[in-house]
Amino acid sequence: MAQPPSPARIITRLVDGRVHAYDLAVDATGVLAPAMTWRPADGDDVVGHTAAADLRRAYYTTLHAVVCLTPEGTEVWRSVFEPRSRRRYGHRPSCALSTDGRTVWVYRPDAMADRGGPDRWVALDAGTGAILAQAELETVGHGGHHLLHPAGDAVLLDIGEGQDGSVIHRATLTGHRLDLVRYPWSDRCLIALSPDGSAFMTVDHDQGDVSLHTYPDGESTLTLCVEAFGHDSDETSVEWSGGYLTQDTVIVTLGGETEDEEEWFRHYRVDIRSAGTPTPFDAHAEHAYDLHPLGDGTWLTTSPSGHPARWSDS
Repeated sequence: MAQPPSPARIITRLVDGRVHAYDLAVDATGVLAPAMTWRPADGDDVVGHTAAADLRRAYYTTLHAVVCLTPEGTEVWRSVFEPRSRRRYGHRPSCALSTDGRTVWVYRPDAMADRGGPDRWVALDAGTGAILAQAELETVGHGGHHLLHPAGDAVLLDIGEGQDGSVIHRATLTGHRLDLVRYPWSDRCLIALSPDGSAFMTVDHDQGDVSLHTYPDGESTLTLCVEAFGHDSDETSVEWSGGYLTQDTVIVTLGGETEDEEEWFRHYRVDIRSAGTPTPFDAHAEHAYDLHPLGDGTWLTTSPSGHPARWSDS
């Protein structure tokens, strides 16, 4: 099978209430065994999570804080979101660890949490939890999805605003300042970055098409509507799912309902080099969003145990 493009890539999953880390540098397919497991503090309801490459620390968000733990369960630090939100639903803070392991990026949907201020994007010192820099965002988001650029100098954040659309930001940390760029769309959802970081993939918020863009400027190089996959746009939508199987191949997911109102979905492989010609792709997925392409010819689904299963295209 193809080797991952980096020497170590760690992903995390929440299984049975614990944060599990998996090392994707291991040349293995099938159900993955966790390389490390962390038990969150009693009473913490985890909504976002990540882990260090050396597996010495895990970081997770709750509705009220971001927390750093050792594998032994010792709490290294806790950064509390103030004031405490009284809302239980509609806001899910998220986090990501920078590629050098020094910075924890945290998206705070403070507006929906009724904290009396706008949404915030915060960069924390991974060792101490101290705030390095932060920025107020002109969004009212329910949650945010981070993507780390492989060069290590930038982070992308997609913020979902429900029916109002989706906003994509890019930031770099310069000293104690966030250099922040907002892309000029409110109707595109960020799905994935290409393995080399030269491009990214978005799906129309109304689910009418999928587009590929150059990074960092966002110029569209390929757009495929529902009809390009042989479906009727009145009956079929492009799902907010998929990604880069390899540098030159993306996986796109379409879905809809039958006449009996039964939901269906299909995955398609799109070869970027051949004018974006779609072909069916068997992802072995249980549902439309049970798919995580890794960029090296492999992808993840979820096994019945809740742990990720890795598949190979070779």
